[in-house]
Amino acid sequence: MSEPFNLATHFLDRHVASGRVALYTGDRSVTYAALAELANRAGNVLLDAGVRKGQRVLLALSDGEEFVATWYGAQKIGAVTAEVYPFLQPKDYAYYLGYTEAVAVIADAVTLPALRSAGARNLLVLGVPESELLPGERPFRTLLDAASPSLEAAPTTVDDVGIWKFTTGSTGAPKACVHPLRSPKESFERYAVQVLGLRADDRVLAVPKLFFGYARDLVALFPFGVGAAGIAFPERSTADLMFELIARHRPTVLVNVPTMMSAMVAHPAAASQDLSCLRMTTSAGEALPSELHRKWDALFGVPVVDGIGSSEAYHIYLSNRPGEARIGTLGTPVPGYTAEVVDELGNPLPDGEIGPLRITGPTIALEYHGDAEKSAKTFDGDTLTSGDLFSRAAGYFRHHGRADALLKVGGVFVAPGEIEDCLLGHPSVVDCAVVGHETGGLVVPRAYVVTRTPVTADELKDHAKAHLAKHKYPREVVFVTELPRTANGKLDRRALAGRP
Repeated sequence: MSEPFNLATHFLDRHVASGRVALYTGDRSVTYAALAELANRAGNVLLDAGVRKGQRVLLALSDGEEFVATWYGAQKIGAVTAEVYPFLQPKDYAYYLGYTEAVAVIADAVTLPALRSAGARNLLVLGVPESELLPGERPFRTLLDAASPSLEAAPTTVDDVGIWKFTTGSTGAPKACVHPLRSPKESFERYAVQVLGLRADDRVLAVPKLFFGYARDLVALFPFGVGAAGIAFPERSTADLMFELIARHRPTVLVNVPTMMSAMVAHPAAASQDLSCLRMTTSAGEALPSELHRKWDALFGVPVVDGIGSSEAYHIYLSNRPGEARIGTLGTPVPGYTAEVVDELGNPLPDGEIGPLRITGPTIALEYHGDAEKSAKTFDGDTLTSGDLFSRAAGYFRHHGRADALLKVGGVFVAPGEIEDCLLGHPSVVDCAVVGHETGGLVVPRAYVVTRTPVTADELKDHAKAHLAKHKYPREVVFVTELPRTANGKLDRRALAGRP
């Protein structure tokens, strides 16, 4: 018999009597009691809208109290939550609406115009005057205020499907990784507690928005498991804003991504920032270049806990440990997980050799929704075969990029990340990306580079030649003001590969 488990009861309701703050947003501090009451109201509104256990609720909301409360309200009634970026185009929303077949869609003033253009119906809308709503759109705030503050938790178990986590879409249309409620429970206990050591006095601030499970879990789920607090804000993340929020809220944990780490390091006022409140910053979402890690350490002195996770595995499965980072690696398996580098036939490879990673653990998704063929290639019970390439040495794992991103130069495979890491070691380079470019029938490495001070293409090529095997240097260097990113903040290599 499955273990009874309601996510909202476990993470939110049990702290109601503590009097503690659950969420800081703007100038407000929201207690667990206030957030739990709003979650109950949201759950009742969803029930009145026809949502039942096992049905999908799509959140297209800016970050804030209502996002978190609605997510918990949906969980409390046994619905399945899915979240999308609040700055998408209509065509993107149209895809998610059709794919999820959500019974209820929660929108706000930011997402409403695009959702309307995407043909969304039966919307619950926040932050828009009722007089401006169209037929089929209902005022969410009015309904919340009128709803009962009491709500009985649905009798869910750890084996009930509760969460859809979308892939980033960097290699194709986003797919939902279908997770039972066991996944967040186990990930909290194994990563948040045993690796990060989250504690009740922590305040967690995330660079990515809450639609991204990496951020949502570390701001509004894992801290709640220990009675700590998260910090939510609706604006787009910038280095200026992150420094401002750190100064205002004094977080103890910063949930970061390499792109923002680079921007913070390169900020003109970086050296004058007071980050002494931070006891660590996590890094995930994309590879953290060794040179960037060293620059961060030298400038800020805030320990970096670099790790890797995926929507397929729910959250982080390989991680360094706080204060014990081995730069250039992703650490060792999170407790409860095993990982091995394998060949194309699934046979384990010895230390030093590169191949896909096979992960076994308690939080592997059940499937990709609607894609049985891809699911069969990726999932095997509690085991996942990653599309990323790794090597292992002395128990520590090193990331070599995605298998489909490797370049074959002169008959030899080259990992773009190795060239990128080298270029980032040049003092003029702030950010860079390397993709394959076909010229004369041959594929050559082309580097797109963002600089802080003037430098020539030949100087960067010479720098690469001096630090890499000769065949690995970028044959072309293109200077750009910024690199294209996905909504999750990951480098969009497809967009670069499509440039002339």
